[in-house]
Amino acid sequence: MTTTQAARAETFHALHTADRPLALANVWDVASALLVEAAGAGAIATTSAGVAWSLGSPDGDVLGRDRALGLVARVVAAVGLPVTADIEGGYGDDADGVADTVAGVLAAGAVGVNIEDGPRPPAEAAARVAAARRAADRAGVRLFVNARVDTFLTGSGGVRETLDRARRYVEAGADGVFVPGVADAETITALARGIAAPLNVMAAPGTPPLGQLGTLGVARVSLGSGIAQSAYAAARRAAEELFSLGSYHAVGDGIAYPELDALLRAGGGGRGSTTGGR
Repeated sequence: MTTTQAARAETFHALHTADRPLALANVWDVASALLVEAAGAGAIATTSAGVAWSLGSPDGDVLGRDRALGLVARVVAAVGLPVTADIEGGYGDDADGVADTVAGVLAAGAVGVNIEDGPRPPAEAAARVAAARRAADRAGVRLFVNARVDTFLTGSGGVRETLDRARRYVEAGADGVFVPGVADAETITALARGIAAPLNVMAAPGTPPLGQLGTLGVARVSLGSGIAQSAYAAARRAAEELFSLGSYHAVGDGIAYPELDALLRAGGGGRGSTTGGR
């Protein structure tokens, strides 16, 4: 652990407040991280789905630990903000494997993780959270462990089941609870009141605005894989236009080549020849 990493960990914890919810525009590579940082982010969060897709894998614990950690390390090295990594279920067969992953996340310089329960029984998911907490304690880093509860995302439970799982995960050492798949104010308010930790929700069209979410008790708002999905949609639109119409209007809204290239050079990626091609 470095002094910088310890300071970033403290900063990241302090950003979780309903008075001004932490807004996270999730990234999947160095370029997207630098763009989000330049836009005014307070912290950088990865999206596991976006990372997996960019590396040629489907989402859902398929990517593997080493490739996931390699991306985390590259993002941490490129930005000057606290970084939290979405590590899906922990990239391990059991709790010990999750601890190994978390040790790697910390070695990469990140200060937070998301761990999802998915199809796992709550007791197993809680053991994974506890393993992450112990690994962070051993490293001496105040890692922010965000436990994701997938009850609403998968339709496997309502408010009562979500609160029960959240309680288990907080008791196991989670610093925050992430409940994707909720958008109505009544449900969000019930979750915020019933969870003894900062509540994170995932925003999409139809979700209340950031400020309103804060008044409901939400401390952290994520876009999840939404930006990555939008970027891939732009690629598909451009390709379909080219192949069907032979025109190129879809690429007219892209970031200017000099601007994007300069951002990567400033972010530490400018190695080698200064005369590149497209």
